[in-house]
Amino acid sequence: MRKLITTCLSMCLAWTVQAQFNPQKEIDYCANQALKTIQSLPKEGQGKNIPRSIDKDKTDWRYVDYKDWCSGFWSGALWYLYEDTKNPEFKVQAKRFDKQLKPLSQEKAFDHDLGFQIFCSYGNGYRLTADASYKKVILATADTLATLYNPKVGTILSWPREVKKFGAHNTIIDNMINLELLFWAAKYGKHKELYNIAEKHALTTMKNHFRDDYTSYHVVLYDSLTGKKIKGITHQGYADHTMWARGQSWAIYGFTMCYRFTKNPQFLDFAQKVTDVYLRNLPDNSLIPYWDFNTPEIPNTTRDASAAAVTASSLFELATYIKSPTKKALYLSKAKKMVESLSSPEYQSRKVNNAFLLHSTGNRPINGEVDASIIYGDYYYLEALLKYKKLLKRN
Repeated sequence: MRKLITTCLSMCLAWTVQAQFNPQKEIDYCANQALKTIQSLPKEGQGKNIPRSIDKDKTDWRYVDYKDWCSGFWSGALWYLYEDTKNPEFKVQAKRFDKQLKPLSQEKAFDHDLGFQIFCSYGNGYRLTADASYKKVILATADTLATLYNPKVGTILSWPREVKKFGAHNTIIDNMINLELLFWAAKYGKHKELYNIAEKHALTTMKNHFRDDYTSYHVVLYDSLTGKKIKGITHQGYADHTMWARGQSWAIYGFTMCYRFTKNPQFLDFAQKVTDVYLRNLPDNSLIPYWDFNTPEIPNTTRDASAAAVTASSLFELATYIKSPTKKALYLSKAKKMVESLSSPEYQSRKVNNAFLLHSTGNRPINGEVDASIIYGDYYYLEALLKYKKLLKRN
């Protein structure tokens, strides 16, 4: 045991000593980009004003309102920047945009994205301020999300609007991230049933959402009455049988998070399985995937920087749970390389526009946000940088 601990510490130390990359420099870059965005935002009362994406070769943000599934990432990024820089402007702006999201805690659920919308925003805000009003919004929104749970199926309904189209209960892999809202609310709101719903959703997804090689379907359809799985399909990937890059990254992030809350070894084991197939199939040393790992268009197609950002953030956390020194070192080195690639002139927006990153792919099958700057890519990139910085300090 002593030898194992010594080996692990030695490897972590070596990783730290060899690290030439400075995450603080890149966090400061993100702060400067965010300040430029703040200066360009529409004035109050001029309609939609929450940044979502910037199209390729454009400089202006596309803005959305609070109902958009991406509405919480902007204020979430502002909270992260406030946490690191202590610049009060980021706190002021984060609270300004959080206020717009509050109706989500009061209205009927229209899809599963409440976790993205409220936990990235209000969740970070509460963590940094302990504002009781923030906690109230989080708990109310968790209760709203739970109304989409179907006990016959064992998962949350992702897209109520698509039930008629599919003729079935639908669950998408993205939904794994939104379980964090339920786990947190169960822990801090003393509502045990929310924990049971989140855990059951994760277990059902683990059973039904993956092929034999641990690659993920985007969507799984279930019989609403019997709970029986009908089939797995894609929505944003190339085909039903292919590995959509961001979908696999959602799985890596989601099962890592589930282990954090439950300490269920099944989730830790599964997080590694879905990670390992992703890492094995990365196209080159940049570690930035094409938008779909199996599209026949490779290499003449777009990458997805957002998938790399989500995965890097996940790996910095997942590595802390791994007992094997070799695998821990592997995950840390891959996460570090991903963040380094994202921080290069090829992927940072810099003077091109006011976002943090270029080259994310939203929904290629419908030509939506292709090779664009997208707010969730920025959010998880910043989150990965902050985790990287904390790990360096810890080691």
